[in-house]
Amino acid sequence: MPAPIPHRVSVAGGLAQGSDAPVASCVEEIIERAPELLDVARAHGSPLYLLEPDVLRQRARRFAEAFAAVLPDVRIYYALKSNNLEAVTRTFVEAGLGIDVSSGLELEQALAAGCRDIIFSGPGKTAAELDAAIDAAGEVIVLLDSFGELERLQERAAARGVRMRAGARLSTHECGLWRKFGVPLDQLARLLDAAGRCSHVRLEGLQYHMSWLLQPDRQVAFIRDLGAALARLPAAQRGAIRFLDIGGGFWPPEGEWLHADPEAMLAGQAIASPPPAPRILPATGIDEFAAAIAAALQEHVLAHIDCRIHVEPGRWLCSDAMHILITVVDKKADDLVIADAGTNALGWERFESDYFPLVNLTRPGLTERACTVFGSLCTPHDVWGFSVHGAGIEAGDVLLVPRQGAYTYSLRQRFIKPLPEVVTRGLGGWAR
Repeated sequence: MPAPIPHRVSVAGGLAQGSDAPVASCVEEIIERAPELLDVARAHGSPLYLLEPDVLRQRARRFAEAFAAVLPDVRIYYALKSNNLEAVTRTFVEAGLGIDVSSGLELEQALAAGCRDIIFSGPGKTAAELDAAIDAAGEVIVLLDSFGELERLQERAAARGVRMRAGARLSTHECGLWRKFGVPLDQLARLLDAAGRCSHVRLEGLQYHMSWLLQPDRQVAFIRDLGAALARLPAAQRGAIRFLDIGGGFWPPEGEWLHADPEAMLAGQAIASPPPAPRILPATGIDEFAAAIAAALQEHVLAHIDCRIHVEPGRWLCSDAMHILITVVDKKADDLVIADAGTNALGWERFESDYFPLVNLTRPGLTERACTVFGSLCTPHDVWGFSVHGAGIEAGDVLLVPRQGAYTYSLRQRFIKPLPEVVTRGLGGWAR
């Protein structure tokens, strides 16, 4: 076992950010696996997406256990948008999860993966998407985003003679960008009234969603407000609610990792070796998260309605199960190299803000050295990171970018350079 990286505390913007022990643990784990991962590069080339389905299964089991321990009736739905690789979807379906989709394209993929328990969320569903949901009425619950969407679903379902199951999405923000989603709480009674007059839509649940949840405080606050709204509903309307979907947005247990001083890095200012430790924003463990949510639900919601709880994790389930393997093709300076893959493999300039340790598999080592690793796209924003863990770096070295399973593969772009191939770890080893 390699010696642990010394404990460090970073300070950025006047705020203490805490120990980078999660980063140290991640680097140590990768170094231990360096021989195996180098074999993958030799066998399959570079660049590669590396998928580990066993990690997906472990995460699904762990998440389900946390919520089942504190809630009597709970159902987990994987948020497909977080990673839409077919093998990921199939793994979760085989593990017994439902699927949360946000488009007709995702609905088609979930059905092709064999899922027969699908929730269809998202704003602005087109006529074609509503028709696709009606085609799969036995497998799909449509989460209605507005009064207009309720009317359109009723019209199209009536024309087909199909009765659709539905839920109503509730807005968690009255202003700002997030007001895009759902119906305000003060319009809930009116929406339930409108649904009650629909002959071909059976509204049987409610849903809301929040994102970037490192702690449960925002969830608990909204559950309290929802409970107050439910208390004001007539008993008949409350009795029709068979499920409450509390969304997803749960952050993985290692917390969020950010560059200590991204502005300086992007401005090209000299970076000391070792570089400043990243800012680590801690995340509440999933057991504590589930317990806090369950306590709030018991106090504020389940006192008024008897229903199943739906949960829609995405990032929490898949972030640790996919990595990206790249190779240095050009060393332009001791602190500047170019890799064979561009960040079109991610679809966004992730590493201008987010920190993940780049580990040199060819020259493994615990020392973190300042070195900007660019991709090979014709844009200066094509950045993989500003430092590398290892005993130096040279052309031909193979690097691992760990934990890139969430909101990367789904966002990839066919821009300038080819995308990496996917290699999956199975019982017989790694294979395409």
